[in-house]
Amino acid sequence: MDYLKTVIPSHLMNERGSNIIVINPGSANVRIASAKHDNPLNIPQCIARYTSQVPKLNVQDQMLNVQVTTALHMEREKAYDTIASLLKIPFIDEELGNSSYPRKMGRLDAYNPQNNMMDTVFNWTNVYTESTSKDRSLVKDMTNEYMGQAEGTDSKEVSLNERKFKQFICGEEALKISSTEPYCLRRPIRRGHLNVSQHYPVQQVLEDLHAIWDWILIEKLNIPHSQRNYYSAVLVVPESFDNREIKELLTIVLRDLHFTSAVVHQEGLAAAFGNGLSTACVVNIGAQVTSVVCVEDGVALPNTEKTLTFGGEDISRCLLWTQRHHQTWPQIRTDVLTKPIDLLVLNRLKESYCEIKEGELDAVAVVNSYEDGSPPGSHRTRLIALNVPPMGLFYPTLLVPEVYPPPPRQWFKDHEDMLEDSWQPEFPRSELYPGMTVGLPMWDSYPIFRAKPKKEEKIGIAEAVTSSILSSGRLDLQRKLFCSIQLVGGVALSNGLISVMEERVLETIPPTEAIDTVQVLQSRTDPTFVPWKGGAILGVLDYAREAWIYREDWIRNGIHIRSGRKYKDSYFLQAQAMCYINT
Repeated sequence: MDYLKTVIPSHLMNERGSNIIVINPGSANVRIASAKHDNPLNIPQCIARYTSQVPKLNVQDQMLNVQVTTALHMEREKAYDTIASLLKIPFIDEELGNSSYPRKMGRLDAYNPQNNMMDTVFNWTNVYTESTSKDRSLVKDMTNEYMGQAEGTDSKEVSLNERKFKQFICGEEALKISSTEPYCLRRPIRRGHLNVSQHYPVQQVLEDLHAIWDWILIEKLNIPHSQRNYYSAVLVVPESFDNREIKELLTIVLRDLHFTSAVVHQEGLAAAFGNGLSTACVVNIGAQVTSVVCVEDGVALPNTEKTLTFGGEDISRCLLWTQRHHQTWPQIRTDVLTKPIDLLVLNRLKESYCEIKEGELDAVAVVNSYEDGSPPGSHRTRLIALNVPPMGLFYPTLLVPEVYPPPPRQWFKDHEDMLEDSWQPEFPRSELYPGMTVGLPMWDSYPIFRAKPKKEEKIGIAEAVTSSILSSGRLDLQRKLFCSIQLVGGVALSNGLISVMEERVLETIPPTEAIDTVQVLQSRTDPTFVPWKGGAILGVLDYAREAWIYREDWIRNGIHIRSGRKYKDSYFLQAQAMCYINT
C-alpha cells in the first residue's frame, strides 16, 4: 500500500495496464484497448458476411422492424408541439413566419470548427481480397498461357475472375458496403441485449461477436492468438444485460479469445470510477439505450436502475423525420433501415448541428447521398428546428422506435444462473416459471425467472433520473445524488443538454420532497469513454484479483452454486453467489 501512495498514476497505468484489455460493448459500438491507453478504440460493433442467398437481405434485422401507426404519428406530432412551446419556436404545422413568439433565431455557421467532420465523404468499401505477390505471379503465368491458347480473349474478363470476395468485413467498413454487393450486415447486440431472433439464432450472434472482437484484437491491437495467454480482460457490461448474456460474453472472452483471466464490472459503476466519484447518479445515454443507476460509496444500488429504450441513433432518425416533415431534406433516397451508410451520415449531422437552445435554430449544411453504383453526391440545404430532436430525450414519444425494436427477452432457459437467489430447485417448476407457455414462437416457448427485474420504462430521461434517485431511500443520500448527476455516452456531448437536464429534473421532483437543488457534474474526460476508463482503473487497482475468473476453471467447471469462491461485482452481482469451482 505504501507503493500506491507514492507511485505516479500514469506510471501505475503503464506498468500494470499493459497486459489488461478493457472491453466495453454497446448496442452500436465497442470500446476496446489496453488499460494503459488514455482512450480506447471506438469501433462499430457490426459484421457484414458474404452471402449467396437470393433474395438477399442487406441487414439481418430488417424483417423485425415495425410500422409506425397513426396513433404513434399523432403522439410524435403532439410531442413536437410541446417541445416547440418550450423552445419558443413554431409548431409543427405552423408557418415559420406566423409564430406567436417573438422571432429569436440561432444560426450555426457553416465554418464552425465542430462541423469540419461533415467535410468527410465516405467511400464505398472494397469488398475484394488483395492477392499476394505469389498469387499474382501464378495468375499472370496462367493468364499468359491461357491467352496463348485462346487468342482474342479479353484480358479484363480474365482479371475479373481473379478477384475474390472477403468472407466477412467488420467495423465501419461493414457499414459502407453497397447494397448491390453480396453481403448481409449483422449487429450482435441491439437495444442493450444480444440480438437473438428467429432470423438471427443465438449461435450466429455469439459467433459474430467473437469474430468482431477477434478481428479487433488482431488487426487493430496487434495481439495474435499465440500471445493471448499473456493478457487478461476486463468486461464492462451494460446494466441491461441479463445473467445468461454475461455468461456468454465470459465464454467468448475466456474460451474463444483465449484470455487467461477475466472480470466483469457494471457500466454505471465503472463510469463513476472513471470520473473519480464514489457517489453519483450515472445517466448513460448510449446509441440505442439509456440507463440510469445510482452509486453510493462505490456500490451500485439495486433498486435504482432504470432502462429507457432510446438513444443517440433515435435522435438521428428524428432529425431525418423533422427535416422531411418541413420539406428541407434533399430529394434523395435516405433509408436507415436498409442502407447503414445513411445512418452514418445522419449521426454526423446530429453531432455537428443539433443542440438544445431556445429560439429557432437552423444551419446550412452539406448532405452527402450514396446511391448504389454511383459516386457520392453532395446537396447543400438549410436544416431547421435542429434543437427539437435532442429534446426527444425528455419527450420520448418524439422518438418513435420503428427501427430495431428491443429483441424478445425470453430466448433462453438458464439452468446455471449466475445468482444464487434465482437457483432454487426446491420450489415447484410452476412457481419458478409461471409464464411458461407452449406453441408460441421459438423465444416465447422458453421459461424465464427474473431474479433481477429489468424494467424498460416508457418515461423521459428527467422522470427516470428523479424516480431512480428517490428510490435510493434516505433523504441525505437523495440530496447528495441530485447534486451529483453524471452524464456519460456520446449524446452527453450535446450543447445545452446539461442546463436543460438540471431544469427538467428539478421540475419533476414532487413538491412534497425537501429537495431544491439539482446539479449535473462536468465530466473530467470524454463522456463517451468514461465507463471504459473506469473499467481500466478498476482492473489496474485490483491487486488481490479475488473476483477474477481464470480460463481453465471457467472452461472445466463453469458456474457452480455454493462453491468456495464468490464472484463479486456491482449491484446484482455484488455479494451474490455467481461463482465457480476453484479446484
